[in-house]
Amino acid sequence: MKMKVAAIFLCFIASGSLYADVLLDGDAEAGKDKSITCGACHGADGNSVNPVWPSIAGQHATYIYEQLLAFKNGTRAEPLMLGQVMTLNDEDMRNLAVYYAGLPAAAKAVADPGTVDLGARIYRGGDRENDTSACIACHGPTGRGNPAASYPSLKGQYATYNAMQLRAYASGARKSDGPTKVMRDIAATLSEADIVAVSSYVQGLQ
Repeated sequence: MKMKVAAIFLCFIASGSLYADVLLDGDAEAGKDKSITCGACHGADGNSVNPVWPSIAGQHATYIYEQLLAFKNGTRAEPLMLGQVMTLNDEDMRNLAVYYAGLPAAAKAVADPGTVDLGARIYRGGDRENDTSACIACHGPTGRGNPAASYPSLKGQYATYNAMQLRAYASGARKSDGPTKVMRDIAATLSEADIVAVSSYVQGLQ
């Protein structure tokens, strides 16, 4: 039986608030059957035990689906993921996305007390001196993101993984932010200390 993942999320933008009702068709049971190999890295329940690999339980279905497409078409490069997605068709990717979106995300470690103030300042207010945009503008105060705009949920994600992705965006190695280059442009304004701090802060969002 087909299931639909539908949710209303709040995206904070300069002019106010935008609500979006997002639907992605998929069969969660079929996704579960297809997820066996995914569990080797992402955990049997979508919660990875290795901070290098992201937890995907509770992530927006639309975002998971788009990232699987990005890995398959080469927009996002990762040898381990390429080997997995090449065997998936569009229906498989939709089913996996709906399945993982419906799983509960496990709580991660708290933010590093030594960097939490800097991380919070960047996440909430950006940095005018470096022209860094505030993360909260797209990812929201609790890190839940916005599936309509393809802004992922970040809350509780491993600091190690977060930092790896920011560095990849900053260097241009990751280009899955599309033609707007929004993440590449923002990440390029961050120092290494900024990246470590904001990545840890996001890990502590619950």
